[in-house]
Amino acid sequence: MAVGVVGLGAYVPERVITNAHVSRWTGMPEEWIEERTGIVERRYVTAGTATSDLALVAANEALDGEPDSRERLGALVVATTTPDVPQPATAAILQHKLHLKSVPAFDVNAACSGFVYALAIAEGLLKAHRSGGRALVVGADILSSVTNRKDRRTASLFGDGAGAMLLGEVPPGYGFLTTRMITDGEYHHVVGVDAGGTRMELDEEARAGGKHYVHMDGRTVKNWVLPTLRKLVEQVLDDCGLELGDISRFVFHQANGRMLETLAADLGVGLDRVPLTTRRYGNIGGASVPFTLHESHRLRPLERGERILLAAAGAGLCAGATILHWY
Repeated sequence: MAVGVVGLGAYVPERVITNAHVSRWTGMPEEWIEERTGIVERRYVTAGTATSDLALVAANEALDGEPDSRERLGALVVATTTPDVPQPATAAILQHKLHLKSVPAFDVNAACSGFVYALAIAEGLLKAHRSGGRALVVGADILSSVTNRKDRRTASLFGDGAGAMLLGEVPPGYGFLTTRMITDGEYHHVVGVDAGGTRMELDEEARAGGKHYVHMDGRTVKNWVLPTLRKLVEQVLDDCGLELGDISRFVFHQANGRMLETLAADLGVGLDRVPLTTRRYGNIGGASVPFTLHESHRLRPLERGERILLAAAGAGLCAGATILHWY
């Protein structure tokens, strides 16, 4: 049984945060921000908005492309690092908001790689049941909620958004061809949010020290991400007997525009095959990959037979890559 994408959805909030805002927060010149990150603006939610609210809009768009998708849905997986609440899963809350029947609904936290991990899980569930059903995978994050606006290393990068894919059976030879994932836990400390779990209570002392905000050792992350993603790209291509020239679009996690330019150059891939959404939307975490595919499809509709390579890396440090043969 081959599993592919039968529906797409995406959403970003309306509130635009420009580099002028970030410049006022951090004291860094607007030109410096764009030069170092390739980002000009990003989107923030308004007060009172939950991650499931963003996910709801993207999920509805993905589901509405097929008349009976809700009745055929067999699983709902949400990739997020900014859940509505510590428990229950944001997927359970989203299921309720979607008025869905009782289907398995759970979250995956693999940081910015989470959507690729969630795709692999959802694909496996559909193949295991072989029922011709559907699985909804949503990536959603409100990274503005964990962004320290005074930290010039991170304040310019992050935004809020959601993306969704509806998975279902497709003809043999199409769909997801292979997936590779990796985690190097020895680097778990170089990017993340320290407080709020069982290791560090989110108390006044933690808040005073900014431990509830995301921190990042950018140099270490870059030095791990670039060679790791290159290796994963090479591995999934080898798995399928494909070459770089066989891929029509490389949809990478939009961590940083300059890093993506470096990765594309390192691979020898022209930017005409690398959709970029960082300039207008920044890094939207687990939503980045589905949102960028949706945006690329909106600008230039995907055609049957296209091969798309999806890849992401994030805190953990972890990364994943998959090849999708579009039907």
